[in-house]
Amino acid sequence: MSAGAPHGGSGRGPEDGGGLRASLAGLTTRGRSFLAAGIAAALCAYLLGQSELLRVGLLLAVLPLICVLALHRTRYRVSGSRRLSPMRVPAGAEARVQLRLDNTSRMPTGLLMLQDRVPYVLGPRPRFVLDRVEPGGHREVSYRVRSDLRGRYPLGPLQLRLSDPFGLVELTRSFSAYDTLTVIPRTEALPAVRLTGESSGYGDGSRRSLALAGEDDVIPRGYRRGDDLRRVHWRSTARYGELMVRREEQPQRSRATVLLDTRRLAYEGAGPDSAFEWAVSGTASALVHLLEQGYAVRLLTDTGDCVPREGGGFTSGGQESAEAAGLMMDTLAVVGHSDGAGLSRAYDAVRGGGTGGGGGFGGAGGDGLLIAFFGDLDDVQTELAAKMCRRSGGAVAFVLDSADWSGRPPGLSAVMSQGLPPLDERLGRLRDAGWTALAAPPGVAFGELWRLAGNAQAGSTAGGWG
Repeated sequence: MSAGAPHGGSGRGPEDGGGLRASLAGLTTRGRSFLAAGIAAALCAYLLGQSELLRVGLLLAVLPLICVLALHRTRYRVSGSRRLSPMRVPAGAEARVQLRLDNTSRMPTGLLMLQDRVPYVLGPRPRFVLDRVEPGGHREVSYRVRSDLRGRYPLGPLQLRLSDPFGLVELTRSFSAYDTLTVIPRTEALPAVRLTGESSGYGDGSRRSLALAGEDDVIPRGYRRGDDLRRVHWRSTARYGELMVRREEQPQRSRATVLLDTRRLAYEGAGPDSAFEWAVSGTASALVHLLEQGYAVRLLTDTGDCVPREGGGFTSGGQESAEAAGLMMDTLAVVGHSDGAGLSRAYDAVRGGGTGGGGGFGGAGGDGLLIAFFGDLDDVQTELAAKMCRRSGGAVAFVLDSADWSGRPPGLSAVMSQGLPPLDERLGRLRDAGWTALAAPPGVAFGELWRLAGNAQAGSTAGGWG
């Protein structure tokens, strides 16, 4: 089967995947039964001397072979494509996959079965029966996929199954292209509250002029096509002999770092309702909310890895910010547990001395916002986490305790949590260091905790979950 040009750039022509031997392997149960019955009849006819039975045996044996040869020599020119909309969906949401098959040859096709390969977590494998496709014609079908588990899932390759009219042979041809569906964590709409320690308004930033003292202090630049002529600085134009304009005021965006603790030893359990998945979902919700409020944001993990890596680790404005936001969501879609035992690398990155994209808070005068999601913290890690907020303008920590999330009986929880300070003690030490620290028990909506964090004063118990 030869290939035509793909439609939509998503598929290529199916590959034959073998020669005549592969076509023989495509015999169905019916075809193999015909072949076996024909051979048996021919042997019986030879032994018994029955010529009529020999003709029947030859017919039964030859018919499947003729069908194999006919399908093997079929030269349909078809192209297939797949369109995935959207390519990035939250966990639990549906994405629509549209398949299109074009017949680019001058002869009609026979009966075709179209199927697409999808991972089992997205549902059953979709199959479609396509009737005769006229020369130059096409057929379009669609199906939906959804997953409650975040991740990146390949869709494809597309497969085309051919069958003869008698159902004796089925041949499968595979297209080579595939697409990837990215399932990002669920996000929750958060209330717009003023977080403790902010000094420059909630995400609006402060606008500063590059020259405030007077005309003599204006720093001009060369005229660019599209500049407003009302901004022309005539004195500088006369001085430099070319058209000069005043510089625009530059916005200074507030910065925020969202830290996710991914240490394997800090969490227990797995699945959509586990503590770690709650932390990942809360991280995604915080990132989206802060970006909507105008913050320059970065995602940081306990390993010191930072997203984005360019621009000092923080998002910039415009299209670059949208791309960085997509990159952070893609990172959270596949983030897993780390094997690290501590938060030292994250501490170095926050302080500006690590490898997590650089920058820290030093470049912003120490007025950045720090949002952290911590798992279990022992004495050493609690002390290290407490030091992280020293240079931040505001710091909010959501602490998850495995004893609460595991659902174990109280006595057993105390045994399994041996070596960890009590949750109240961990929260108290973080608050004494300047954090607005809240416990994140199971069953509580993150939006409610966010509201409590916004209403809390630094060092207070922050409501009923202290």
